[in-house]
Amino acid sequence: MERNNSSTQTDFVEVTLEEGTSGFIKVHKVVPPPYKSSFQKFFAKVKEILFPDDPFRQFKGEPLQRKLILGAQYLFPVLQWAPTYNLKLFKSDLISGLTIASLAIPQGISYAKLANVPPILGLYSSFVPPLVYVVLGSSMDLAVGPVSIASLVLGSMISEEVSPTAQPDLFLQVALTSTFFAGIFQSALGILRLGFIIDFLSKAILIGFMGGSAVIVGLQQLKGLLGITHFTNKMALVPVMSSVFNNIDEWSWQTIVMAICFLVFLLAARHVSIKKPELFWVSAGAPLVSVIISTAVSFAIKAQRHGISVIGKLPRGVNPPSADKLLFRGDHLALAIKTGLITGILSLTEGIAVGRTFATMRNYKVDGNKEMMAIGFMNVVGSTTSCYVTTGSFSRSAINHNAGARTAMSNVVMSVTVLVTLLFLMPLFQYTPNVILGAIIISAVIGLIDIHSACLIWKIDKFDFVVMLAAFFGVIFISVQMGLVISVALSVLRILLQITRPKIVMLGNIPATNIYRNLHHYKEAIRVPGFLILRIKAPINFANITYLNERIYRWVEEEQATLKENICLQFLILDMSAVSTIDTSGVSLFKDLKNALTMKGVSIVLVNPVAEVIDKLQKSDDANDFIRAEYLFLTVGEAVASLSSTIKRQTPTVQDARWDIPL
Repeated sequence: MERNNSSTQTDFVEVTLEEGTSGFIKVHKVVPPPYKSSFQKFFAKVKEILFPDDPFRQFKGEPLQRKLILGAQYLFPVLQWAPTYNLKLFKSDLISGLTIASLAIPQGISYAKLANVPPILGLYSSFVPPLVYVVLGSSMDLAVGPVSIASLVLGSMISEEVSPTAQPDLFLQVALTSTFFAGIFQSALGILRLGFIIDFLSKAILIGFMGGSAVIVGLQQLKGLLGITHFTNKMALVPVMSSVFNNIDEWSWQTIVMAICFLVFLLAARHVSIKKPELFWVSAGAPLVSVIISTAVSFAIKAQRHGISVIGKLPRGVNPPSADKLLFRGDHLALAIKTGLITGILSLTEGIAVGRTFATMRNYKVDGNKEMMAIGFMNVVGSTTSCYVTTGSFSRSAINHNAGARTAMSNVVMSVTVLVTLLFLMPLFQYTPNVILGAIIISAVIGLIDIHSACLIWKIDKFDFVVMLAAFFGVIFISVQMGLVISVALSVLRILLQITRPKIVMLGNIPATNIYRNLHHYKEAIRVPGFLILRIKAPINFANITYLNERIYRWVEEEQATLKENICLQFLILDMSAVSTIDTSGVSLFKDLKNALTMKGVSIVLVNPVAEVIDKLQKSDDANDFIRAEYLFLTVGEAVASLSSTIKRQTPTVQDARWDIPL
């Protein structure tokens, strides 16, 4: 074979074909990337990290007035749909708003009890935050309010240091302060466009965490369902079950009968709505119907005389200001910050996940950073108006979507309905049994146990399944926050293993083609005599250069130990297509390999290095020592075809081995 040099960036290589004829193939040269200054590279990297969606592209080429309008719409998404809002859209939003309000009212009271804060705060949290979200949120389907997971975590974390019964005022202050810091953290993520941080909560973690939390939430409701007075504040399985069976003498058969009846009713309504989605209103209205019926029965039979506890008197009126209750100093500030951080991450993840789910179904886009700012600001405002942590609820958003919500105006309708309840209907809840609140919570959290997704994770990825189980059992047997920490730690460990132990595969040629594939995957692929062809499938950095060096060197030694067709190993071809980046330590890998393999008579050939990689390698090779132009190629096929003429055989009398290289 002969190489024909050319002033262009394409060479032609003569190859010998199977029938003894010859031909030429093109060999394309690897060229360095266009010059960019260090500032340009830094700016491009920061832009890719913080602005992958390039939100400023809509301003290009627009006049100043139009830019101001677009800027206002970007900051306040309500301005995108409000100018074209009409009566037809309002009719749909009115129906959906009233529907989710019928669910939000009993759920709000129930979740407030779950968070160990006064029940009225559940209604306060369903009034102010939705109004803030309507202005700043980008989802058309998200229904805002308290949610079970955030309520559980808030109540359990604060209860570890502050008793909700012995120190109710201090507990409320810490809860409101935690909500404030949750909002600060959430809005900061959105403003700084650091939303990728919440991506560390993988789907496996969320499924396991939410499933475990649902079990714990359900078990906690045994206090109300059984009528137990003295009950543990701990959330783990063992203490809860111990408390249940150690207080059998407190069980109330009247409470148990009422619990069974209404729980069966609520679960049946949920089953009907699942089987027939068009009957969504059955599941949506069931909690409110349960509250109305149970309250009427409780009032008629004087339930308290029969051992059935009731909510008691709730104050009427709109949200009182609570800015003076926020704690910014003292012994419990650290607890408030820690609780706010955990509940902020969880509520943010749930809200964005729910919003994106329904946006996909309706084919519109939800901006994650806008959602972070919207959820964050509504929690900051909520903390000053007697609200605790709120976000987008999956159950209410699903009902909102199925009820035909067209815009975020449905949240306004829900908020107004809650306002009417706060002003005029609060005395009606005085005789509502606590057992009904427990039944409503159980019927709601059952949907968080996603067995189908768990089975799918088992089929797809066993390590993800282990992470999911770690989250599930960590929540059940240790604590809510420790279950989350353990599962996140396992996920990070997996990432570290993938970084420090990158995948390398050996490639072979598929006969009669110019295609090279994994030898262990494609059985028809064959090794090319004189060449060791490896593909590195990860960035090269300080964390994995030792492993790569040792693994590649061992492969070379194994290859040299076996002669193939009397041809010794002469070229190590590294396919760099999947190496997206390289650091200073990674550059030293090639220097070390070059020095070690030169002693063995093996040359390193690089194939298809990306712009950043080739740029750094060439800058570090001033002497043109280990990055030589004749050992750089765009494809493995071109590298083999170009270098095969230099292959030296151990025994000259042996017939030349040939393989097919198509033109």
